[in-house]
Amino acid sequence: MTAILGISAFYHDSAAALIVDGEIVAAAQEERFTRKKHDYEFPVHAIEYCLKTAGLKPEQLDYVGFYDKPFLKFERLLETYLAYAPGGFKSFLMALPLWLKQKLHLPREMRKGLKGAYRKRFVFCEHHESHAASAFFPSPFEEAAILTLDGVGEWATASFGTGRGNKIALTHELHFPHSLGLLYSAFTYYCGFKVNSGEYKLMGLAPYGQPRFAETILKNVVDLKEDGSFRMDQSYFNYCQGLTMTSEKLHALLGAPPRKAESKLGERDMDIAASIQKVTEEIMLRCARHVRKTTGMKKLCLAGGVALNCVGNGHIVREGIFEDVWVQPASGDAGGALGVAALIWHQLLDKPRTVAARDSQRGSLLGPRFSDEEVKAYLDKAGAKYLYFETDEKLCDFVADRLAGEKVVGWLQNRMEFGPRALGSRSILGDARSTKMQSVMNLKIKFRESFRPFAPSVLEERVDEYFETRPREQSPYMLLVAPVREAKRTPLNGDHEKLEGIDKLKAIRSEVPAITHVDYSARVQTVDPDRHGRYYTLIKTFERKTGCPVIINTSFNVRSEPIVCSPEHAYRCFMATNMDVLVLERCVLLKEDQPNAKQHEINEYLAQFELD
Repeated sequence: MTAILGISAFYHDSAAALIVDGEIVAAAQEERFTRKKHDYEFPVHAIEYCLKTAGLKPEQLDYVGFYDKPFLKFERLLETYLAYAPGGFKSFLMALPLWLKQKLHLPREMRKGLKGAYRKRFVFCEHHESHAASAFFPSPFEEAAILTLDGVGEWATASFGTGRGNKIALTHELHFPHSLGLLYSAFTYYCGFKVNSGEYKLMGLAPYGQPRFAETILKNVVDLKEDGSFRMDQSYFNYCQGLTMTSEKLHALLGAPPRKAESKLGERDMDIAASIQKVTEEIMLRCARHVRKTTGMKKLCLAGGVALNCVGNGHIVREGIFEDVWVQPASGDAGGALGVAALIWHQLLDKPRTVAARDSQRGSLLGPRFSDEEVKAYLDKAGAKYLYFETDEKLCDFVADRLAGEKVVGWLQNRMEFGPRALGSRSILGDARSTKMQSVMNLKIKFRESFRPFAPSVLEERVDEYFETRPREQSPYMLLVAPVREAKRTPLNGDHEKLEGIDKLKAIRSEVPAITHVDYSARVQTVDPDRHGRYYTLIKTFERKTGCPVIINTSFNVRSEPIVCSPEHAYRCFMATNMDVLVLERCVLLKEDQPNAKQHEINEYLAQFELD
C-alpha cells in the first residue's frame, strides 16, 4: 500500500487530500472544520479527517506533498518589492513576519502538523503543476490539453500543455505581474467586494449591466494578443507594491473612486462588472483557441481560480473549440492539495492511470459523512424534534411535497463536497418554479445581496430540454453556465422590458424563474443516479409530482460562513434562519415543531462571521 498526502496552506483555502494506491480516498478544506471562511492556516483538521477516513496514522504515510515551491514564491516577492522600492515597504513589512515565521520553514511546519510522527520525504511541486495535475489526472480523458489560469503561483499566472496517460507536460507560461486572476480581482476590489471571495458576486452582478467600459479597458489597461497572452499596464494597479488592488490612475480612467463596501450598487457598478466579465471571457476564449491550435488536442482540462468563472467556461464549451471540457471541481488553491498528491503517484512514482468513464473524482464527494445513528444521537442531545424515515422512497416523497409547497429545505446527505460548490450533499433546496423563492432565499435564509443568482440542479437525462446543452451533457460540478431554452422562456410585457439594474429581478423570465438569471443564463448542475444517489431520487420524485425536473440548489450556509460540514453546523444554521425543513440523512426536522429560536440566539450565531 502506498499512501500520499497532499497539502495546500498559508495562502487561501488550505486543504488536504489523500490518495491511497492511486485512489482518491478523501479531501477537504480546513475552513469546513474551523468555521473560518477561506482559512489559510495549516490544515490540521483536514489532515486528521483524511487520515481517519483511511484508517492511517501520520507515520504510515509514504509521501507528503506541498502544492507550490515557497522559496520560488519568496524570490518573486523580494524581486517585486525591490523593483518598486521604496514604494512597497509598508506592504513588505506586513508580509515578512509570516514568511519568516512559517512559509520559509515548511518542512518544520508540516512535521509539526503531522505531530512529529512523519519522518519521510516531502515533495514540493510548482503551483501550476499542481493545478494541471488536479485537472488532468482525475479527468475522464486518456489525453487532453491542459489550461491553468489563476492569480499567481511562484511566477506563473497561467500555463498550458498536455496530459497523456500518466504524464503531464506544461510547455508555455504567462508570468507575474500579468495575470487574469489578479485583473479580475482588481475589478472585484474596485466594485466594492472582497478580493478572493467576492469574485462570484462580480460575476453574478455582470448580467445586470452593459459592457460599456470593455473597450476602454482593452485600449488602455490590457494589451491583449490574438493568442490570449496579454500585458497589463501596471500604472493602473497597486497590488505589486501597495495595500490596495487599483491605483488613482484607474479610478480617473473609469471616472470614479472604488465603490465603498456595502454601499448601494449603481448602474455604473453593474456596467463595470459587465465590462470586466466580457474582457475575461474574451481572454479565456482566445487562450482556449490557441491551446487547441498549438496542442492539436480535442479535449481540454481546466483548473486554477479563473476556471471557477463558469460563464467563461460555458462560452468555451458552446463555441465548440474542444469536443469535451473537464473542469476540476476544486479549481482554486484547495485543489492543489489533490494535484500534488496525484502528481507524486503518477509522475514521480510512474504509476499507471486508469481512466474512468465519467471521471475518478467520485462526484467530488470526498469529505466527512455522518451515519443515521450519529445524526440521531446529536438531535436527541440537542432536544430537537424529528421524524425518521426507514426508506429513501418515503423520505423523498415527504421532502418533495414540501419543496412543491414552496418550503425551503436544508439538505445534508452523503459525504461533504470538496470544492466551493454545494452539489446536493450540503445544500439548501427550493422550488425553481416559484416566483418569490430567489428573494426569499437570498434575504431571509442566506442574508446576502438580492441580486445573487441561484443555480439549478436538473436531472441529467432532461438537461437539454431546459437548457441549451447537448443531450445528457454532463455538468455535475456546477461549473458551466448555459442559457435557458427559448421554449422555456416567458415573453416579457412592455413594463418588464423597460426595467433596469436590480429592478430586472422583478421580471418573470421562464418556467423556472428562481434559477433564471436576468440574461436568461443558469449555472447548471446535472444530477445522475451514479454520483448523487438519494439526491437524484429526490429530484426524480419531485419531477413525478410536479412534471418539473429542476430544483434550486444553493450552498448550505449563511453569508460569509463556510458551507456546513456536520449535523451540528446544519442544525444551528437551520435554527438561526427562516429555513422551513431540515433533512439530516433520513431524519427530518420541521421548523414549526422546534422550540422557537430566539432573536438573540440568531444574532449570536451571525456574529461569528464577518459579513462582507
